[in-house]
Amino acid sequence: MKKGRLRIYLGYAAGVGKTYRMLEDARNLKDSGTDVVLGYIEPHNRQDTSGKTETFEKIPVLRLNYRGREFPEFNLDLALERKPSLILVDELAHTNITGARHKKRYQDIEELLDNGIDVFTTVNVQHIESLFNVVEQITGVVVNERIPDSVFDNADQVEVIDIHTEDLLQRLKEGKIYQGLNRERAAENFFTPDKLTALRELALRKVAEQVNRNALKEDRKRRESPPTGSEHVLVCLSSSKTNARVIRSAARMAEAFSANFTALFVETSDSPELKDDRRKFLSENLHLAEGLGAQIATVYGDDIAVQIAQYARLVRASKIVMGRSSVSTFFWRRKLVDRLTELTPNMDIYIIPDRPNASERKMRPGRKKDGGITFSDTLKSVLILTMCTLISLFFDSRNFSIANIIIIYILGVQLNAFITHSRIYNIISSVLSVLVFNYFFTDPRYSLMAFDPGYPLTFVVMFTAAFITSSLIKKVKLHAKNASDKSIRTEIFLETSMKLQSAKDESDILDVTAEQLVKLLKKNIAVFRGGENPTKSYTLYKYDGPAQSDEIKENSEKNTVVKVTRSNSDVDYEDTGDFIDQNEIGIASWVMKNGRMAGRTTDTLSEARGMYLAVRSHGKVHAVIGTDMRDSANLDSSERGILLTILYECGLAMEREYLTRKQINQESEIEREKLRSNLLRAISHDLRTPLTSISGNAGILISDGEGLNEDKKKLLYTEIQNDSQWLVKLVENLLSITRIDSGVTDLRKNKEVLEDIIIEAVKYIRKNNALRKITTDFTDEILQVEVDYQLIYQVMMNLLDNAVKYTEDKDSVDIYIGRKGQDAVVEVRDTGKGIKDEDKDRIFNLFYVGGNERSDGRRGMGIGLSLVKSVISLHGGKTFIRDNRPKGTVTGFTLPLAEGEGNEENKYSDS
Repeated sequence: MKKGRLRIYLGYAAGVGKTYRMLEDARNLKDSGTDVVLGYIEPHNRQDTSGKTETFEKIPVLRLNYRGREFPEFNLDLALERKPSLILVDELAHTNITGARHKKRYQDIEELLDNGIDVFTTVNVQHIESLFNVVEQITGVVVNERIPDSVFDNADQVEVIDIHTEDLLQRLKEGKIYQGLNRERAAENFFTPDKLTALRELALRKVAEQVNRNALKEDRKRRESPPTGSEHVLVCLSSSKTNARVIRSAARMAEAFSANFTALFVETSDSPELKDDRRKFLSENLHLAEGLGAQIATVYGDDIAVQIAQYARLVRASKIVMGRSSVSTFFWRRKLVDRLTELTPNMDIYIIPDRPNASERKMRPGRKKDGGITFSDTLKSVLILTMCTLISLFFDSRNFSIANIIIIYILGVQLNAFITHSRIYNIISSVLSVLVFNYFFTDPRYSLMAFDPGYPLTFVVMFTAAFITSSLIKKVKLHAKNASDKSIRTEIFLETSMKLQSAKDESDILDVTAEQLVKLLKKNIAVFRGGENPTKSYTLYKYDGPAQSDEIKENSEKNTVVKVTRSNSDVDYEDTGDFIDQNEIGIASWVMKNGRMAGRTTDTLSEARGMYLAVRSHGKVHAVIGTDMRDSANLDSSERGILLTILYECGLAMEREYLTRKQINQESEIEREKLRSNLLRAISHDLRTPLTSISGNAGILISDGEGLNEDKKKLLYTEIQNDSQWLVKLVENLLSITRIDSGVTDLRKNKEVLEDIIIEAVKYIRKNNALRKITTDFTDEILQVEVDYQLIYQVMMNLLDNAVKYTEDKDSVDIYIGRKGQDAVVEVRDTGKGIKDEDKDRIFNLFYVGGNERSDGRRGMGIGLSLVKSVISLHGGKTFIRDNRPKGTVTGFTLPLAEGEGNEENKYSDS
């Protein structure tokens, strides 16, 4: 479907006349015959604008209830059903009420464009994402409704609606923009000459940048030259709320330099310990970077400066953009910029000042609470401390030095750090160890006093050593867990890649993908396959827990995944207990149609239970993957990255499988076309002799029939009959071989006695070859085969005809039927000249005639034996050829015996 065209009417403030100008342009198009409707116009109570809407057809608005109030929204479904040539939708940056399909109105417009509908819309410059911080500095107002820069940059046409700031202020005074209290507030806060002038300049500059960028694109397209890519901007992501400002600055820089744009997140060992609100900020920053056109990348390591420098060199970044907070923090973190400068001396590093508010400062260092004090961990700590004390008392009774006792307590603190989960136990265990040591083992005993002046220093050293070592153990433990998680994810990704390479068909590819996603995410996965009716049924892959023992580790997939296929028409969430219901099926259908993600954690149909992503390649959606998200708010960055990569690999595998099938079909079509050409050539050459003979003999009988004696007439009639029968057999063989080759042969199998079929064929051959001696040697056993009678009869006719016509009249033809295991064996033995060894491997090939001449001097077409091989193969049998001793050839075939035939001893011998 041809994509619709988008025209944006851009202003720098409310009231400049964007909607009025849009309605005027639409009216001119309507008068010229264009099908124009009004999708949604914001009711601003402006009489001049309202009067322009009266002559247009209007889409009824969608009424949605939110917190006890009813709100009007753009009715996307009715617009798609109406499908005009052009639709007008006001306020591009509007946020839809909960219950609408999409979170933002620009997403509604994107769906209209995908369905081939042209759209006119309006927006102000302050709603463009990359300008958020600039607008906030100019106006002091936080604009919550924003659109990605890509929406604006990809517009087919941008119309700037520009009026002088003095004229705009006059409109405000006259009440043409806001009325009453709203007008007074606007005049005090937003509508000031300085702010409006700055916004006007920003709007004109933004449009100029877009015009320049489009001109460069057109110039490259005309010259057929790709972008040079000499500049590459790398922005560093973090979980800070104010990191969004850094991202927007980097996006503007990338746009100004026409540079590649990458956003890098360094995942450290502390990343899994982030608070929920910091995780939310990180997710928002990743989403913002994607919306601004950045390629997202994630690396792992605790040395952030080294990781950034290595990745920057890998992608050949020319500029690194990062934030730097003015808030004092740990001393070693201050050196990040300095270290990065040392590691990347040839790159430009831009530092964006980061001034967090009070709430941001309270979030530092940004780790989530680690479970706190629990009964189980407290019990473990008490037992370890008690055990250390008992061991130390034993050592003290044996007069061990005090240093040995200190080591026992330090070891106890380390063990405590290893088996408990909260960091607070590191401190508690260290303090209690010092106090217990002081109580039991320093003079005076059984008190917290210490006479020796050196003991305070001993206590400090003991506490410091215990606390540091326990903290290091906790950190090593966390490192090991993170390394294990990364190793598992990497292993799953590599395993997925290898399995996709060996998948046989589309069904195998989707099975592999779904099972690997279940192992990666430990969530239920639903697969909706593409096709004519993609939502007829779905396959659910349930996560059933990890493998239980080492014995079943090799078959872990069978222990972690339970596969269930259900019909969508019978799905009821309450009955199945799955996350799929009719509403979820509708979301999957939408994703299948539009090729965009939807569901929970997205901006489209976000109230769903699952998240749905399309498996696609080259614009074709092959399937939809649904992930059960009921038990989690979002996926972390690494899980999301691997998920998208696996789906991308799945799309490539399905595209490869589709192209392979297409190539096979093309090759089959080429072979069929070649067969038709060969048949035509063979017919045009080999039919001349019998047709000429029939025509000549018939002409003689017509013209000189009365003058011929009876013997001469009978000879002519016999020749006509023989030639006609040869033609009939030829046509039958041609029809059979073409049907088999094209795959349209319908086998009508029935249980038949093999001897009866052969006897009928022998009768026919004897009737037309009275002088030829044909003998039969049948086994005493009745052999039943499940075959198509007519095709096997034709096979026998071809074998017998071949034996008769390629041997002399004096030669005999013998037929043998026997049994070998569960197969019936049929042999046709002649005593003719035989077949050369080099011809035996090709004698059953189509159009192969070898060097043999028929006894009547006529060459065959090489169709008969080829048909024999094809028919026998269709029946699950095999053909063979060998020398007949002492003279001649044996040709034959085997057929599986019908079910129910007994396993008697082998009565067949090759001798």
